[in-house]
Amino acid sequence: TWGRLSVLAQWRSEARIAFEVSPKAFTPPPKIWSAVVHVTPLAEPRFPATPKTLEQVTMAGFGQRRKMLRQSLKQVSADAIALCEAAGVEPTLRAENLDIQAFCGLARALDAQRAAG
Repeated sequence: TWGRLSVLAQWRSEARIAFEVSPKAFTPPPKIWSAVVHVTPLAEPRFPATPKTLEQVTMAGFGQRRKMLRQSLKQVSADAIALCEAAGVEPTLRAENLDIQAFCGLARALDAQRAAG
């Protein structure tokens, strides 16, 4: 599933599943399979964004997973709808529906909103 850690990791690195690990490898065995992930850092982030602001946007977005962005982003912006519009993101979407580029756009729009503000 898509989450905050996935967004932040894939923004700065190339991640791939190296292999899966059976539940029998653990004591007590979990009810799920695990995976070992190979992470290779990128020379530059995939899209421009301030790291701290991107962390804040992903924390707000995924902190209330079932909320629409217009509600969840109120934690970081007094006008979450304007923030979404400035980033070209539909405010009725949920965080799990966005890609990395959209999150970076929200972070840049938040930085601009704060600078104007």
